[in-house]
Amino acid sequence: MSNPFDMDAACPSAMTVWQAGKGIVAAPAGVSSNLFLVQMILSSRTEGEMTAMRAFLDPGVITHWHSHPRGQLLFVLDGVGMVQRESGKVIEVRTGDSIWFAPDEVHWHGAAPASPFGYLSVQPVKDGTAVHWYGKVEREKQP
Repeated sequence: MSNPFDMDAACPSAMTVWQAGKGIVAAPAGVSSNLFLVQMILSSRTEGEMTAMRAFLDPGVITHWHSHPRGQLLFVLDGVGMVQRESGKVIEVRTGDSIWFAPDEVHWHGAAPASPFGYLSVQPVKDGTAVHWYGKVEREKQP
């Protein structure tokens, strides 16, 4: 798949193993302040199925504003990150922290200025998608 965010029709129908380090590709342009890498784990457009990805961000790289129609769970795998919901405070998160973004809650997340940031992201599909992308985070709103 050329764009890792172009979802498959459905999740695998049998046990599947994704090996560490395999299938890691660049996230598409237009979703973050700079390049970051992703490993798609579950990819689906089927209503109610889960999508999941592992993300690897260099220091200072943050996503654009986005939301998930059925919510999103982030689990911080390593490093120090930042999360913010629209009109909320920027919150620092660290390895082992979990973050829940409610359905349709507009937010961004990314790496702290001095730390790489790795996370696992899980979100269910609604109406054929698991994410809606919006604009860049304004500079004055970045920490």
